[in-house]
Amino acid sequence: MAVPKRKMSRSNTRTRRSQWKATTPDLVTVHIRGREYRVPRNLVRAYQRGLIPLPE
Repeated sequence: MAVPKRKMSRSNTRTRRSQWKATTPDLVTVHIRGREYRVPRNLVRAYQRGLIPLPE
């Protein structure tokens, strides 16, 4: 396992962490009970099975 030789300063740590960006989920159109819904791709099955309440 890689171990740093020296302590990293707080400003350097926060600068490095700030580079991670969250991406918006890609929405797909799904037809449930005759209506169209835009839901995240990874949750389509859960919405179809009724495990998650449908978005309004």
